[in-house]
Amino acid sequence: MGKNSVRGEGTPGRVEHAGELGWDESLYGDDASEASGTAAGSSGHSGSDGATEPARSGESKDDSGASKDGPGEGGGHASAAGTGHRRGGRRKRGKRKHRILRWTSITLAVLIIGTAGAGYLYYQHLNNNIRKGDRSAGGSDAKKTAPNAQGQTPLNILLIGSDSRNSDENVKLGGAKADRGGDPHADVQMLLHVSADRKSASVVSIPRDTRVDMPPCKDTEKKKDYPATNAIINEALGRGGAGCVLDTWEKLTGIYIDHWMLVDFAGVVAISDAVGGADVCVKQNIDDHPTKLQPGGSHLHLTAGNHTVKGEQALQWLRTRHAFGSDIGRSEAQHMYMNSVIRNLKDQNAFTDTGRLMDIAETATKSLQVSSELGTVKKLFDLGMELKNIPMDRINMLTMPRLPDPKDPDSHVVPDKAKADALWALLRDDKPLDGKSDGKPAPAPSKGPAAAAPDSLAVSVVNGTGTNGRVAAKGRATEVVSALKAKGFKKADTGSSNPASTSEVDYPQASGAQGKADAESIATALGLPTSAVKASDVKGLTLVVGADWRSGDSYPKQDPKASDPLKDTETVNGADKGACMDVYAPYRF
Repeated sequence: MGKNSVRGEGTPGRVEHAGELGWDESLYGDDASEASGTAAGSSGHSGSDGATEPARSGESKDDSGASKDGPGEGGGHASAAGTGHRRGGRRKRGKRKHRILRWTSITLAVLIIGTAGAGYLYYQHLNNNIRKGDRSAGGSDAKKTAPNAQGQTPLNILLIGSDSRNSDENVKLGGAKADRGGDPHADVQMLLHVSADRKSASVVSIPRDTRVDMPPCKDTEKKKDYPATNAIINEALGRGGAGCVLDTWEKLTGIYIDHWMLVDFAGVVAISDAVGGADVCVKQNIDDHPTKLQPGGSHLHLTAGNHTVKGEQALQWLRTRHAFGSDIGRSEAQHMYMNSVIRNLKDQNAFTDTGRLMDIAETATKSLQVSSELGTVKKLFDLGMELKNIPMDRINMLTMPRLPDPKDPDSHVVPDKAKADALWALLRDDKPLDGKSDGKPAPAPSKGPAAAAPDSLAVSVVNGTGTNGRVAAKGRATEVVSALKAKGFKKADTGSSNPASTSEVDYPQASGAQGKADAESIATALGLPTSAVKASDVKGLTLVVGADWRSGDSYPKQDPKASDPLKDTETVNGADKGACMDVYAPYRF
């Protein structure tokens, strides 16, 4: 091969087994290939020093310097040599293109695999960020809602805000350094209910100072068992973690809760920054400062009007209660904040902005602790997508109806049983709190099959009155069996006990419309509402006599005042951009 007289600029040496390695020397420049092709196709022969030998004897050159052969084979030889050169050049160029394409394909494959690998590693990184815990602390006994006609089920998630001071950042944000190392309290508790058809959502808060019956809870980290008790609901977090809070809610409401999510002070600040904060409003200047009567305070300081709060100021807003009158006022302010966050994310198309979602995912996975079943990025992402298409005017947030606690009416509250039970029933039955449908007229009720004769129906009656720490009403199932037999249900009999907050008539899902008609006939005979009829995984017709029916042959009539649990209850609608908080006079400036 030819060499250039300048060091380093000669034709590169060939790589041994280059073809086997997929190595294409032509990628290093065309000069060498062109030089080689020119030498092979010329009439002169190159010497080792790169000089061209003179034409052989019998050859002459025309004025252009091209060789001219004598008569006979010379011209033909020259023509064949030229043709061979052109064919060889085409073959070389074809091979070069093939090699380039092969290397391009390999490079693209490496890039794709590398990108996928990096994506997988980042996905695993996010998953590893997530802290998980047991869904229940052992006291969960609520039943899942049966699927609707389309096979869809509602989604219930318990949102918990912890006042833990067990880190430097949380002590800095929350104060109360002396509380470091103590049991945390669940100062914020909200149930997010997403309807089975994903067309509406409800959020219900229980005030932190609510007195309730708590079930037994097992703390697996402390390896400690806690007995059932009657106490303030924010103490549940210290009796078995978030799982105990979930169990307490299920005992109180009878609603099956799929997951929980827990966040502390530092997590609130980080997430607030990631989502861009929230738009809030106060009607008067506010300064939530410590007083002689009320030490502490959130230190929220705002002038009257609209503000966007984020970071530490967002935490102050969510913690303010004295300046908003009470813990009830704080719940209302929290609902205002949450509605604004969802509204802003929708307005900014954040649910479809990949970069934005990645930023939020990074922060959320570091800031949240979740129940194990929700402990992957995909499931958290899917949860966000569940909310994406719900119209803001179909999102309603409110605080549980309550009454002053007889044991401490100035500081604590208890559930207003009649109204609260009606509220829980709406959520259990997956009824929207705003009373709206999806805009389509309700289909006319179809005439299903008639119920079978009462004396042909086998009914198992279960005593479920032993809930919320109360002993089951003795002989309750036997009493109701007697009442059923008196109404013609001769095959009624007692079954095993199964605690339940509310009474219901269950029928096997497989029995379909006939099973439903039979169950409704039992409910009607005993005065139970048709909403108490449920499709379930029972083997036969089952009447569960719950804690709401501890005596009497007929189901007790409900208080008419409880028919609208939203009346006189603080409710914030997601589409209301004009919501504004009143400030309690001592905290104005």
